[in-house]
Amino acid sequence: MEAAQKIFDKIWQDYIFLNPEVKRVYDLFIHYGEQVSNDHIAFRTVNDSRVNIEVLSKQFIDAGYEFRGDYHFKEKHLYAKHFELKAFRNAPRVFISELKLEEMSSELQGVFRLLLDILPESKTKASELLFSGNVWGKPQFSIYEKLRQESEYAAWLYVYGFRANHFTVSINTLKKLDSIQKVNQFLKENGFLLNTVGGEIKGTPKDLLEQSSIKASIGSIDFVEGAFDIPITYYEFARRYPDAKGELYGGFIAQSADKIFESTDFYKKD
Repeated sequence: MEAAQKIFDKIWQDYIFLNPEVKRVYDLFIHYGEQVSNDHIAFRTVNDSRVNIEVLSKQFIDAGYEFRGDYHFKEKHLYAKHFELKAFRNAPRVFISELKLEEMSSELQGVFRLLLDILPESKTKASELLFSGNVWGKPQFSIYEKLRQESEYAAWLYVYGFRANHFTVSINTLKKLDSIQKVNQFLKENGFLLNTVGGEIKGTPKDLLEQSSIKASIGSIDFVEGAFDIPITYYEFARRYPDAKGELYGGFIAQSADKIFESTDFYKKD
């Protein structure tokens, strides 16, 4: 677990540096008397062999993680895998998704082909890539706008690159905010906007997993054309239930995760 923890600590520091608002969420839980544990951490990439799921997951596998399930998101042209640490069942799960480039327009494919062709080979090593962020230089707002017309996922990846897309609070470990309804109300009372696509709560106890998330914070990002306000990263919240064997469900529900992806969709804050 020690090796994995070092990875998570480094990823967490990048996550809160990029978006201080998620640290404010964490601090609110702590100040309320809760001990925050991570249910899972998510990453985004594309299915190019230089940067695909196999590449991003290697460092976690070397730290003891193993593949536990995969998921398909047809409408968003995504494929994902999740990994768990065999020796420590309470360790955060790792969820890595990738965009199926062959299913996208030739223009979108061309953008990522150019980006990956200029990517230094040293950066494609798993030990580097997880923490590299935007490895292809200052983005162009015109390209970001064009990409998000086809895929908000691709647009986010173009701007932010390889880093945690979100962390997830495990509601199972909370004492006072011990239901997803209480968590959501707590967040709203503290001024956070929830992702309401598909409802505030995705999934049911019958599904063995309930999820919610705040909408990604809006931040000023430096583009070639100047600074523009766009969504950054977000925080998710998950409540798991025991299966027929009495074991806490460890997987994901594709239908729910599909809606969680939209937490980083572009919007203008009032």
